[in-house]
Amino acid sequence: MPVFIDPSEAKSLTAQALENAGVSSANAKSVANALIQAEIDGQSGHGLARLAAYIEQVKCGKVMGDATPKVDTPKPAVCHINAELGFAFPAMDKLVSLLPAMAKAQGIALATVNRSHHFGQAGFHAERIAKQGCIALVFSNSPSAIAPWGGKKALFGTNPIAFACPRDGAPPLVIDMSLSKVARGKVLVARKNGESIPEGWAIDAQGRPTTDADAAVKGSMLPIGDAKGAALALMVEILSASLTSALYGFEASNFFDTEGEPPAIGHAVIAIDTSVSGTQFAERLELLLNTMCEQEGVRLPGQRRIVRRERVLKEGLHLSDATIKGLRELAQLSNNQ
Repeated sequence: MPVFIDPSEAKSLTAQALENAGVSSANAKSVANALIQAEIDGQSGHGLARLAAYIEQVKCGKVMGDATPKVDTPKPAVCHINAELGFAFPAMDKLVSLLPAMAKAQGIALATVNRSHHFGQAGFHAERIAKQGCIALVFSNSPSAIAPWGGKKALFGTNPIAFACPRDGAPPLVIDMSLSKVARGKVLVARKNGESIPEGWAIDAQGRPTTDADAAVKGSMLPIGDAKGAALALMVEILSASLTSALYGFEASNFFDTEGEPPAIGHAVIAIDTSVSGTQFAERLELLLNTMCEQEGVRLPGQRRIVRRERVLKEGLHLSDATIKGLRELAQLSNNQ
């Protein structure tokens, strides 16, 4: 049965569950904030569904729960953050706090992150930069799930990308997507439930189209836009791993289990000062967006997310009874259990 819970309580319970597993207080709060924001935004695949795996990975040492990100600024418009094999969110919080000021000083700035982990919603990070007055481009690689176009074996991750820009008098415009036709999590759910998947989602290990979820997991997800999407996945792999000295998707271990070494993937973020070429950005942006919305049936990317946030603000966060019960149990466990 669905239950409503105050988001602040959900964050507190999530942070406590992580602390019980050995995560430092500061890191636990950072991770909890990101997971609950994903739930608020309707992206549950990046939310509490990850908590159990996170906890198990901390316990086995695949994620360093007490890691402190290290920051290096080799150039005025460049910073590099070593996540120290910990959770991505503390490193991304540090990035978000530093990069906009660098971009405003230099016009444009780049941040790279390596030795990192799953960073949740790409748009979550892009939006926070946009709220500080900058355009943001966010990239991350992930464990292999997509084969190169024409190939059979998964090599690239689903490699999310996000774009966000500030607006006058409105929330930032946010575009957030992974480069597989559907989230790999949907295939994993179908396999768990013994269900088939639609045609066009994946190929098997022999490169043949499949509707068998288990064969799809052993094969490859199909990219958006076919060959074009596979090329974009390559681009993200280069920006997120080649540029950052992180592991490639085919080298990285799974985000969901306790097998292998830490994934040690990478992220790259570009921030651009909107005044870099003049002062008309806001005015010109609104002309574009308003012209789009004049057409019947058109809505801006991210509008559903904004509506969900407003509803959660009024009603609370809508979670299943089982999810809340499990969360409370994890929060009540001691470090010795």
